[in-house]
Amino acid sequence: MIKVGILGATAYTSLELIKILLRHPGAEIAYLGSRRTDPPPIGGIFPSLRKSCDIELSPLEPQTVPGDVEILFGCLPHAVTMEVLPQFLRKGIRVVDLSADYRFASPEEYARWYGVQHKDPANLPHAVYGLTELYGDLVRRARIVANPGCYPTGAIIPLAPLLKEKICEPAGIVVDSKSGVSGAGRRPTETTHFPECNESVHAYNIGSHRHTGELLVVLSDVAAMPVDLVFVPHLIPMDRGILTTAYVTLSKEMTEDELLGTLRRAYEGKPFVRVRTDHPIRTKDVLGTNYCDVGCKVVGRRAVLVSAIDNLVKGASGQAVQNMNLMSGFAETDGLL
Repeated sequence: MIKVGILGATAYTSLELIKILLRHPGAEIAYLGSRRTDPPPIGGIFPSLRKSCDIELSPLEPQTVPGDVEILFGCLPHAVTMEVLPQFLRKGIRVVDLSADYRFASPEEYARWYGVQHKDPANLPHAVYGLTELYGDLVRRARIVANPGCYPTGAIIPLAPLLKEKICEPAGIVVDSKSGVSGAGRRPTETTHFPECNESVHAYNIGSHRHTGELLVVLSDVAAMPVDLVFVPHLIPMDRGILTTAYVTLSKEMTEDELLGTLRRAYEGKPFVRVRTDHPIRTKDVLGTNYCDVGCKVVGRRAVLVSAIDNLVKGASGQAVQNMNLMSGFAETDGLL
């Protein structure tokens, strides 16, 4: 049994994380940190947790973290995490960070996509990108795991095997993703206010969304060459889930069965990727799970790849626990199946 804590315990991702950890056979929540002043117990923030988790919220200060906590989950906003995290790292605590602050090895690349200078560049070389299906061996030894973004998770999983095997062209890729409103977080905006987003779908930040940089860096690493793509996110009026459709040009003629074979070989033994042909890929089929469902179609010399994830689980908290499991020597599926 290991003791864990959460920095920023009042986010949607935190609620999902707490629910997963409460049923985990090897982890116990020992600390919940918050920026709120005079906060109630966590059950006062999330009534669904009453009686199952009544832990008091504590300040975001190292001295409030019990000495036996081994892993902290960072659920703070981008640009806040990098100001808070170093003091906890100096205590020797390992971290799974759900913000974007440690996803780029280059502080210049981070500044390009997030518009602020990185305040903890010294720790960037110690961070491992936490997509376990690709970087699991590195995750096991990591001090800092940068949990992937929700949109990149849904796009990288279907695209990576094709780029790694040089099956598709590295340029001209189009990634179209549709996300439920919970991906925007708990704080309402004019765009995510119910009367604005209900019964309506819209694209936003076309070609400039922050996750574009993450996609380019990781897919270029997988391909071992520069990758060029256009990323088009959409907001869709449902609570949770992401459906991603990626369009690529094949490097050679392939049948659909051959392409499916490539995907199946790439994710053989990976418990949370399901390559499917038995049903349309739907967000409803992964709701509340840590699965990524993947399918494909070949249309001439083009391939259309489709994936579905729950943005709060495989796109955030479930994937964070998946990383914790590898870091702590648990079975990868503990708490998630």
